[in-house]
Order: sequence, then C-alpha cells, then structure tokens
Amino acid sequence: MARCIKGLGVIRLSEPDINVADEEGSSDKLITTQLSEKTLISTGIRIGTTVKTKYMAGYIARSRPDGLHLIDLNKTLNRIEVAGKFIARFPANRVVIYTARDFGRTPIEKFCEVTGCVAITGRFMPGTFTNPQLPFYRDADLLLVVDPALDHQAIIEASATGFPVISVADTDNVTEKVDVVIPANNRGRKALAAVFWLLARSVLIHSGALSAEQQMKYSIDDFETKLVEEEESEG
Repeated sequence: MARCIKGLGVIRLSEPDINVADEEGSSDKLITTQLSEKTLISTGIRIGTTVKTKYMAGYIARSRPDGLHLIDLNKTLNRIEVAGKFIARFPANRVVIYTARDFGRTPIEKFCEVTGCVAITGRFMPGTFTNPQLPFYRDADLLLVVDPALDHQAIIEASATGFPVISVADTDNVTEKVDVVIPANNRGRKALAAVFWLLARSVLIHSGALSAEQQMKYSIDDFETKLVEEEESEG
C-alpha cells in the first residue's frame, strides 16, 4: 500500500525498497505530482558503489549480482524530507551549500536560486567558517555538502564552529561528522539533480512557499549539470 510522506508530498511504498524486483520502476506510481517512480529510478539515485561502510550499511536495500549496492529509496525520500524540514528552520542566507564535485555545481546553484541559500563551489578556502578576518568568510548556521569525502574541509570547519552538517552520502562514505545523512548516489549528475530537486521542493513546502499539490517552477533536468557535448548538440 502506498502512502504520502507528510510535507514533501511524495508517495512512499510500504516495502523496504520501491519495486526491488523491478529495476526500472513504474511510470504509474508517482513520487510527487511531477515525478514518477520510473523517472526517479532512471536517474540512478539509488545506485551505490561496490563498497559498503558501517555508517551506510543501514541504508542499503540489497546488492546486485555485479556487486553494486542499491540504496533503499524509501530511506532516501524520508531523509530528504527530514533535511528539508530542518533547512527550512534556518534563515536561507545563513545556510551554506558546498560542493567540490563538478557534477554538483548546477544542482546546488539551482537549489540556492530556488531557496535563497548560499552556494559555494570549487576549492574550499581554509578559514571560510573560522576566520572572520578573511574576505571570503561566511557566518553560517548550517552546512549542506554533496560528498563527505571530497568536502571534508568544509565539514571540519563547520564542526569546529559548532553548526550542524547535512550531507548526501553514498554507500562507501564515512559520515562520522555528519548530523543528517541523505543516502543517495552522490557521483552521478542525474542522481544529484534528482536529490537537490526533491530537497528544494521539500524546503519550499516546509517554508510555506509551495504546497504539496503545487508544481515546481523547474524540472529535474534544470538541476542537472550538462556535458559540453550535450550543450553543443542542443545549440
């Protein structure tokens, strides 16, 4: 039986993982009013790695014959809801979203455009959260990162300063210094687009800017980092 996750407006199934037996998912089952189960699964959001850490073991639904671990999609959706509700409690201009990953740039920039949060991409400059004398210093209350391994310097400074950290985390990640984990594929550009689209939707709903029945202004495709070849072919 399907039921709605309160606030996010997404359909959640009672099974441990959505359509475990069906790799493609169903186009008839809706995750939100704009997103079907099949479309979400096609982004690769639940495709993990061949490595499983003790921190991420509880988020894994099963392992495929090729050795890749599949993340429990229900848990991903639930944690997106938890993170969205948490982010909405803070002033947007004091929430920093950071990534060192190229494929994370467009998703977080679009997320920040929609929510009003602050995006930082590229190399994280030491002292960003800890040295008020620096011109790039940020006085933040909350940090969200794409990968706890790549973005470790930002997490270290946030922890030293004392504000909480949310992170998207894959099956091979160590999340010891992360307060809220969003289990998902954090390497794929389509998967990251899906995560940040759903998270932006959740933040908007919990902040009162969007109802669960309303459609988002942007699609998941708008949150996706495009490859140069794709941009040239579209032109």
